Amino acid sequence: MRVLLVDDEVRLAEGVRRGLEAEGCAVDVAHNGVDGLWRAREFRYDVIVLDVMMPGMSGYLVCQTLRAEGDWTPVLFLTAKDGEWDEVEGLDTGGDDWLTKPFAPPVLLARLRALVRRGGRERPTVLEAGDLRFDPAARTAHRGDARLDLTAREMSVLEFLMRRRGEVVTKYDVLDNVWADDFEGDPNIVEVYIGRLRRKVDRPYTRNAIETVRGAGYRLAADGG
Repeated sequence: MRVLLVDDEVRLAEGVRRGLEAEGCAVDVAHNGVDGLWRAREFRYDVIVLDVMMPGMSGYLVCQTLRAEGDWTPVLFLTAKDGEWDEVEGLDTGGDDWLTKPFAPPVLLARLRALVRRGGRERPTVLEAGDLRFDPAARTAHRGDARLDLTAREMSVLEFLMRRRGEVVTKYDVLDNVWADDFEGDPNIVEVYIGRLRRKVDRPYTRNAIETVRGAGYRLAADGG
């Protein structure tokens, strides 16, 4: 799940970012409405989290502008304001949900997943490649009847490969879709996670679903290997 978080409270935003990334999300952060609107226009997200009161442009105006431009990415308003008319305004300007600070991180994550299921780009309920299956909503993966024990990041890499099954994807395709766009670490981290997935998804089942295409990238076999 690729998330845009727009909040001028730097410490809170960093905490939310770390929590979501720990669950396998790719999170980009902006600290004012103007930068948030620019990111929403320039990059594709599964869901946007908007604070209401921000410098430059309010969350209400960011959402209203996106809707006027035909962008219907699900929006959750995250705010310290808890008046019922504030909630009404948020929903009337095009928001999809509303969460008042302080909040429990698992509640935020559950709401984001619910928004993606309800209003994100249309996706299959369960991704399949032969007997390899991934359920995006439940965040579970199976090889036949066996449930795969994957970390949150491993699940996100597998999900991306399964959405592009049969296609060659580059290392940077994986980085762009699983890690945030401001990732400054070693790009070879992708190779590390591909290796981990092979040890869990393929080798115990004598399969070779995740292929390395020399000089190009990786491909998950459409038939699951």
